[in-house]
Amino acid sequence: MKAIIAVVQGQDTGKVGQALRQKGITFTTIDSTGGFLRERNVTFLIGVADENFETVMDLLSANSHTRSEYVSSYPSAFDPAEFYMPRPIEVQVGGATVWVLDVERYEPL
Repeated sequence: MKAIIAVVQGQDTGKVGQALRQKGITFTTIDSTGGFLRERNVTFLIGVADENFETVMDLLSANSHTRSEYVSSYPSAFDPAEFYMPRPIEVQVGGATVWVLDVERYEPL
């Protein structure tokens, strides 16, 4: 058995949850905020039998995508310039960060 912890970007959480439900995979979610953009994320907690592990990983991969966004850059506090013109910078957001743990023991109480 495996325990999967997947932090999924907010825009992808609906698709990921729906895909997991359609395959009959149970999960728990925890709303979270993180990253340097302070964007909404959802952490999926999934317990899965070894034979279903690849199915879950495929679903996560197919339903969470990295995308580009432009954000404003901020002046450095140490920048002595008198005039600062902010320029948007491109950053990669989205997708999922996944941790997989081997489960030594599982007891539903």
